[in-house]
Amino acid sequence: MAGSQADNSTLTRRLMLLGGAAAAGGFGYWWHRRQPPAHDQPRLTAAEAFAAARDGGIILVDIRTPQEWRASGVPVGSHQIDMRRGDFMAALQAVAGPDRAVPVALICARGVRSARLTLALAEAGFTNVIDVPEGMLGSAAGPGWIAGNLPVARWQG
Repeated sequence: MAGSQADNSTLTRRLMLLGGAAAAGGFGYWWHRRQPPAHDQPRLTAAEAFAAARDGGIILVDIRTPQEWRASGVPVGSHQIDMRRGDFMAALQAVAGPDRAVPVALICARGVRSARLTLALAEAGFTNVIDVPEGMLGSAAGPGWIAGNLPVARWQG
């Protein structure tokens, strides 16, 4: 009996290690997917984006979800367009106008979605798309809109 308990505990430890390795591999994949893609489009800090939106130099678009807008509020001076909308391009053009050279800055939570959408819009012919990689919550690019004490409004959805 002592031998079978040892075999079971060895087997259990082995499965835990294998499961841990699989989980770590899954985490690695998840982490890679959460990293913003590299791009050579312009970038602004959250503070720069606020100042430019306030002064009319850019159109700031918060591309997060309504749930996120309710949870943290929205950047003052931004337009909220959920990037998952089927009519995202039409909604963006309703805000920015038909000229694809108008400066449009994108902000999300931590800069991953804004970087991806920056690339997609550039491929779609927008020539002045700007990423705000800090996002609302901060990232490796900086502290973010909220931690930077920039004004946030309650979402009126």
